[in-house]
Amino acid sequence: MGLEQLIIRCKKNDTKAQSELYKLFSSTLFSICLKYSRNYAEAQDNLQDAFITVFGKINQYKDKGSFEGWLKRITINTTLQRYRKDKTFQIVNEDHLEDTDVTIDDEDEENIPLQFLLECIQKLPNRYRLVFNLYVLDGYSHKEIGKLLEISDGTSKSNLARARALLKDLVLNYKSTLKSHSI
Repeated sequence: MGLEQLIIRCKKNDTKAQSELYKLFSSTLFSICLKYSRNYAEAQDNLQDAFITVFGKINQYKDKGSFEGWLKRITINTTLQRYRKDKTFQIVNEDHLEDTDVTIDDEDEENIPLQFLLECIQKLPNRYRLVFNLYVLDGYSHKEIGKLLEISDGTSKSNLARARALLKDLVLNYKSTLKSHSI
């Protein structure tokens, strides 16, 4: 059965179709949940909430644009909604900071395991992790991030600068630890 048929059946509340849709997209959407969640368990909760939202709003999907893109946007919005609802997501207004570009040498990038980088991103404070993921990994503009997180563009830029600085520190510490062990 094609995706189009699956969507039509889901719009009719067909539980078998919903189960198939879940199986088809859960791993992709779970990786998004992991990016925006504090830990694995919270990511699982966010995935379930996202699918509840998807099935509740599937009639709003009008076959325009990518269905997967629609699912991803719902997943991101559902995850961000949790932070706003729980009041665990407190944005510090840091308009005075500039969006500095923190870079790491190309030779350093090659030696850093992807898993380590993902763990570093997970360790960022909520406000920094969310802005970093939205901007760097998902390509949102600061204006879009501002609307999603209910912050100013300047606050988004400063949170990104802080996230980059913290990540740079974590990577530099990792690199110095490697160098000290190899001596």
